[in-house]
Amino acid sequence: MYRPIPAGGIDPAKIAIEIEQVRQSDRFASRSSSLPTWCPGCGYFGITHALTSCIHKLGRDPDEVAFISGIGCAGRFPYFMRTYGFHTVHGRALPVATGLSIANPELTIFVVGGDGDGVGIGGGHLPHVSRRNVNIVYVLFDNSIYGLTKGQSSPTSPTGFVSKTTPYGNTDAPIDPLVMVLSHGATFAARGFAGDIEGLEKTLIEAVEHEGFSFIHVLTPCVTFDKVNSTWDHLWEKTKGLPEGHDETDRAGAIKLAIDSPYTLGVFHRVQRPSMNRSLEQTKIKASGK
Repeated sequence: MYRPIPAGGIDPAKIAIEIEQVRQSDRFASRSSSLPTWCPGCGYFGITHALTSCIHKLGRDPDEVAFISGIGCAGRFPYFMRTYGFHTVHGRALPVATGLSIANPELTIFVVGGDGDGVGIGGGHLPHVSRRNVNIVYVLFDNSIYGLTKGQSSPTSPTGFVSKTTPYGNTDAPIDPLVMVLSHGATFAARGFAGDIEGLEKTLIEAVEHEGFSFIHVLTPCVTFDKVNSTWDHLWEKTKGLPEGHDETDRAGAIKLAIDSPYTLGVFHRVQRPSMNRSLEQTKIKASGK
């Protein structure tokens, strides 16, 4: 697991060597000159690092990649990347990404967004992208709170959570995004953690290489507005790997595991089914009479 500050403190000499290694490589070729403006200590920095490393290790050039976002703290993500990007309106990243995937199937398309954007106002799109098996990778940054608008409860906030909109405790049952996509037929469904950069990077690579809809539910803290629930200490303590021998093809088992183990990380479900993109190509052939 990655920790912002190692238990033994920071070694300046080691950091200097690592910085020089980065300068001499093209590891961040996909990053733009615009720097993220998230709060210091935000888990989104770790997710960004994992995404950047994923693109680098897969050998994708910036013009082969696109990032589509909605609003919220993750909304400006496309500005931080030297790739194609589209900063859409609230909750509409998935339909825009679907259109782009159909128009240019050669692109590696990432959808990035928070829990409010993705399963709040945008939640109506998630079932249909899942069942249609659109060839995109959706990375859901879940900190269980509306961070950009200063700390309201979100669709994934736990019952009892105290926030600016729920000062007496949240009375709603939270949505589980992973269970949601599994129930609607997603062919690749995984959970990651912003602190486990190496594990998240590995999952992202597998998601890109999967044909069809790949969904990664990423647990991450909000260091400014949540001091109790999704904190770094809480997530480091609770997160764990999948049980040995887990069957990725068993959807019912994956749903049960996602419900019973909300802090388990890894690929819960992975099966092969023709993507919407491939199905549309077959439809074109049939319609042409060839």
